[in-house]
Amino acid sequence: MPATKTVYNEDFYAWSKDQSEALRSAARARSNLKLDWENLAEEIESLGKSERRELASRLSQIIQHLAKLAHSPAIDPRPGWRETIMRERLEIERILEGSPSLRREVPHLIEQEASRAIDLAIDVLRAYGELKDSDRRTAAAAYTPDQILGDWFPPEPQG
Repeated sequence: MPATKTVYNEDFYAWSKDQSEALRSAARARSNLKLDWENLAEEIESLGKSERRELASRLSQIIQHLAKLAHSPAIDPRPGWRETIMRERLEIERILEGSPSLRREVPHLIEQEASRAIDLAIDVLRAYGELKDSDRRTAAAAYTPDQILGDWFPPEPQG
């Protein structure tokens, strides 16, 4: 099996980056094939970017629900939040199995998504009267990649 076929099967994200660069290189070399090199490269590159966006979205969902679990005194929605976190973790495993090179992007994506995800969780909790403005700073705590991707959950509320 050719090396590009192997990379395609083992790491789609890496393959899309390699192939888009190969197409751009062929375009710079003025290949005589009648292909729309730049747009082909853009389309292939966008396939890899969509994998990355999906990973970011799923990380954001986990962060939102971890923040809700950490700061909401509500009992009824907790099982649903936990279920969502577990489902998103499984989906992230699938993404990373298909594109293992995205694993090195996880810390950056968490850093990029955390603030927005936590702000959204805080706004939702405030809308339901579960969080006061004075609690906003404590709710903005960061989560580690191990907490987000592992089996960790915030402690249950006391009370």
